[in-house]
Amino acid sequence: MTDQTSASPRDRADREWSLDELAEAYAYPALKADGHWLRANMVSTLDGGAQHEGRSQPISGETDMRIFGTLRALADVVVVGAETVRQEGYRPARAREAFAARRAASGQGPAPAIAVVTASMDLDFSLPLFTSPLVPTLVVTGAAAPAARVAEAARAGAEVVVAGDGATVDAARAVRELAGRGLRRQLTEGGPRLLGQFVAADALDELCLTISPMLVAGGAQRIAGGPSVTVPHRLAPACVLEEAGFLFTSYRRI
Repeated sequence: MTDQTSASPRDRADREWSLDELAEAYAYPALKADGHWLRANMVSTLDGGAQHEGRSQPISGETDMRIFGTLRALADVVVVGAETVRQEGYRPARAREAFAARRAASGQGPAPAIAVVTASMDLDFSLPLFTSPLVPTLVVTGAAAPAARVAEAARAGAEVVVAGDGATVDAARAVRELAGRGLRRQLTEGGPRLLGQFVAADALDELCLTISPMLVAGGAQRIAGGPSVTVPHRLAPACVLEEAGFLFTSYRRI
């Protein structure tokens, strides 16, 4: 990726990253035959807030949404927590003509699948995310999930993936289960609780973090929550892009 932080203010103000440039910058690394790669895409304000009034959209921006779309267009599957689905009003991923040739060359279908991680199965299966996706939505849950809700998910057309022996989902196992279905280029969009589970399980390979030039104060969540790790995980910087005052960074597993 290209580092633009040393460009002049005029250069930075005039620079707009094209979709092709973003796709090259955020390309997944080459994977071994049995390999997989989980990256996260999150946004944070200057004072560490991942949300404003419970949603990430107010602290985002136009370029951040272009990168959001680019990262989705490169992925096999988008992994998201049930609470984020409810809060952000998730819809099925759509096919993007700008990325059609790139996806075809990589052996991918027209759009990524959405995988919703939920222990309780407390989801509205009448939503378009489940009833009319271009690619069937997956529901990732534990073996002890309510049987009636599992059956309802299946009737709605969702594919249920068991990734835990009890009521909860094992984050590392979820990654492996999805990869075993050929969904090896993985992207998680959180929320903070799910990202925290991936971090705690040492399952995260890359963090794509947008730093928003905003301050929100209050009690806004950080980008990752949940259990702490015994030893902090160190990542290596891969790139920094800048546009309209936003910094778009990427850090990869060492």
